[in-house]
Amino acid sequence: MAKWTPKHEAPEPLEGPVVATITGGTIIWFVLFLVQLPFYGWFDDHGHTWWLWTCLAGGGLGFIGIWYVHKRDAAIKRAATADEEASAAAAAE
Repeated sequence: MAKWTPKHEAPEPLEGPVVATITGGTIIWFVLFLVQLPFYGWFDDHGHTWWLWTCLAGGGLGFIGIWYVHKRDAAIKRAATADEEASAAAAAE
């Protein structure tokens, strides 16, 4: 049996408002944690405290994601600026 290989080029990745998306998701996780917090007793009685801790973990990991996408966005902008400067210098010569 032959190994499957793609017959076409992979599409370019979509670039969108990554920072806003990650920030919004992080806010949602923390809001879900805060909404569930007053019901901790009920969750504990029914063995569902992991719901709270999952929301808290999602919010905490979201902070790492926000930091990461800010750094990534800044690196992309620096690279674009460097490319533009190199193109301008080459055109001036």
